[in-house]
This record gives sequence, structure tokens and C-alpha cells, in this order.
Amino acid sequence: MKRSILISIIVLATCIGSIFGSIITVKFLDIYTSNYQSIEARQQSVFTRYSADTSYQVPKDLNFLNTAGRVTPSVVHIRTSYGPGEFSVNPLEFSLESPSRSSGSGVIISDDGYIVTNNHVIEDASSIEVVMTNNQRFYAKLIGSDPTTDLALLKVRARNLPFLKYGDSDKIIPGEWVLAVGNPFDLNSTVTAGIVSAKARNIGILRDRNNLQVEAFIQTDAAVNPGNSGGALVNLRGELIGINSAIATSSGSYQGYSFAIPVSLVKKVMDDLLELGQVQRGMLGIQITDVNAAIAEELDLQISQGVLINRVNTGSAAEQSGLLRGDVIIGINGHRVSSVSELQEWVARNRPGKEIEVSYIRNGSQHEVKARLRNSEGNEKVAKKEIKYDLNGVEVEDVPYKELAKLQVEGGVRVKEPIAGKWKEAGIKKGFLITYIDKVPVDNVEDLNRILDFKKGGILIEGIYSDGKKGTYGVEWR
Repeated sequence: MKRSILISIIVLATCIGSIFGSIITVKFLDIYTSNYQSIEARQQSVFTRYSADTSYQVPKDLNFLNTAGRVTPSVVHIRTSYGPGEFSVNPLEFSLESPSRSSGSGVIISDDGYIVTNNHVIEDASSIEVVMTNNQRFYAKLIGSDPTTDLALLKVRARNLPFLKYGDSDKIIPGEWVLAVGNPFDLNSTVTAGIVSAKARNIGILRDRNNLQVEAFIQTDAAVNPGNSGGALVNLRGELIGINSAIATSSGSYQGYSFAIPVSLVKKVMDDLLELGQVQRGMLGIQITDVNAAIAEELDLQISQGVLINRVNTGSAAEQSGLLRGDVIIGINGHRVSSVSELQEWVARNRPGKEIEVSYIRNGSQHEVKARLRNSEGNEKVAKKEIKYDLNGVEVEDVPYKELAKLQVEGGVRVKEPIAGKWKEAGIKKGFLITYIDKVPVDNVEDLNRILDFKKGGILIEGIYSDGKKGTYGVEWR
């Protein structure tokens, strides 16, 4: 009897367990068979049960969001063409050859369309196209370039453009956070972050036949690749502190360090190109080398950093001021100078005729002297590029604003007589108003000079006559 009761109890328990297990299984499976149609809605309903996680906040010094948002619209994509192409023509027919192409970056530095980039980005280009972050496109004119600093100034016809304010590259220090903005590998508006690794770096990439190159790069570890050239290096206030120009690499791509031209030098070069059409460099007229421990010991110097004068050129600013071979320069205008690259940068910021203060060590004593810088020809003259009105077979003149307004054009240059050579062969007649060269707008004769200075081969000339008739001509230029 007891045995049968025990068996009954076990059977009953098993049944109850099975029923309970079935209920749990049904409930469990119901979680995975809920009837909803939106994953997003489901996520939102689940996460409403959780409070927002506010335990972690980005430190103020590492918050790049605002800076990146302000800077990006001011950095443009520059596309260049080389050789004959869509806008190049010969006197007989339009060329059908496809030009070779390249690309880089640029930085808008004024609301009316001035753009800074690297010289190597636009060097020898037959056409320069600027693409904004909103995909607006402009054909740019080259105002001027300077291979000794690897800088160039472009201009597009536009208004109210977003531009970057100049910062102060003298105040940045190693360890400071910076952002690099550009278009590497044609990837538009790429932002990378890093720190300033060093200043006044000379990496020996610029060459000049007169040995006038200036290398005083800001070194950073912000990732920079081909296509970033000419782009912006900014501080966290969104101010321009450098133009990205080079990388240290054995593979052709980024391997840890990048180099930017300091904005202190950029400002001076841009103003020279804008006002004078060419860079005017003030020079001391000395041959120099870095002081190191070996030189300091050999010459019994009391310092191990500075710039040793090996030679003073006859008739130079240095000779006039009394500097001698063997002097060690340690400062310019009160700023400490420890290397040749630093000295070159501080001197290169000035035009001929500018007086600077030079601090130096002679026979163990420190001295200061004033020196009036001179140009490469040994004088203090600041030269502006000559404006030519006779352009290889045609004379041109500026046009009064009233006449431009009557023809409803913003700018232009009028053709005068005589008309000869390639211009005459192309069919251009007296009174023709040149408004575009290879799709680049022409404002005046000075502007036309700037454009033609960098043109070779066939060019496309567009414009209008006084009766409103439009004309398009192909001219072989040089």
C-alpha cells in the first residue's frame, strides 16, 4: 500500500512539473515571437527602462566637434589639369586630348575668394579647379607662387565664403592638440587629430638654385596622406596655424609624422603675392650652420645652441651692421634662435629694407645690433611685378566700370591695335573685351598678366564685343 502511494506521488509530481515547465517554455518563447514591425521602435521601448549614462564626458581639451564643424567648410578640394585638355585649344581646332590630372587641398583665407595652397599642388597646371564642401565649383586663377616656401595664392570669383582666421604659430608648443583637415586620396573633408611634436623642423625637401629655401616646419602626428597637401592645420580654437605640406615616409603614405608650414610665414608670403605678385625676401647675407656640441668644443664656445656665421657676404646687411665670421646668432627681434631653420624663418618674415635686431655671442659676450635687410641683389628695393600692356602681338587696356556695367560683365580687358601674330590668326578684332582665359575670369590688365604668366601652349579666350556679340578664340601662347 505504501509503495503504491509513493508511486502515485511521483507520477503526480512529474505531471505537475511538466505542466509548469510547459507554461515557462511558452512564456520564454513568447519573448522571441513578439508581434512588432520596427526594430528601431523595439530598441527605443527597451532603452526607456534605462537612465542615460552621464558618467563619462569628453574633456574640454579633447572635444574636437565644434572645431571640426567650423573649419571643414573653409578647406577646399583642388583639382589640377596638366597639358592640353578640355579648355586648351590650338589655332585650328579644339583639342580632344585628355589632360593628366592631380589633386590636393587649399584653405580659404578671405571671404572674397583668396585661397592658400602648396606650390607643388598647382605647379605647371594648365587648369585649376576649386571644389567647396557643398560641391560648388570654381576655376581659380593663380595670383602667384613661391617655390622657396612651397606656397601659392589662388583667387576665385565669389563672395561671402567661409574662411579661416590666422592663428599664432609662434605660441603653439609641443604637446598641444591640433587638427589636420584636407582631402587625402580624394576623400573630401577628412579630419584627423594629433599633437604638435616639434617646431622649426628642416627635413631637406625644398630645393632652390640660389639656396634660398626656407624650411621651419611644424611637426605633428596628425595623420596626413597624399591629397592633404595645401590643407589646414588648426588649433582647437579653429584658427589656422599651418599649411600641411609633407610627410616623413618610406612607403609614400603616412607613417607617423607630418609637417606644416607655420602661418607666421604663410601670412608674409600671401601678402607679398597679393600686393607685389612675387615674394620679396629680406636677407642678412651670411652663410651659417647649426652650433652643436662638437662645434662648441672646437671653437671654445660657452653655448651649445645657436647659429654660427661661417661667412659674411660683401655688401650684405650683415657686413653693414658689423657682424663677423665666428659670431653665434642666438636671437632675432628678441626671440630665441637655436637653429638655422629658426633663423631662416624669423628673417624670411621680413621684406628688404626692414630693420631687425640681431642678438649674438662674440668672445663670450652677448651683443645686439640693428641690421637693415637687403634683397638678393644687395639693395633694399621692394620690387613689384611689371604690368605688361603689349602681349606678344596685341595691345590691351583696362576698361572703365561704366562700360563693363553696360555690357553686364564684372571685369575684362579690351584689345587695342595693332593685332598681329597668333592673336590675328585666331580672328580677334579691335575692341574685343577679354573676360575669360581657360574659364578663369579676367578682371583687369594686371589680372590678365597674372593669368598668362603661368600659361603655356593653347589657351581658350572668351569675351564680348561692344555690340554685345560674344566671341571664343583659340590662341597659341608661347
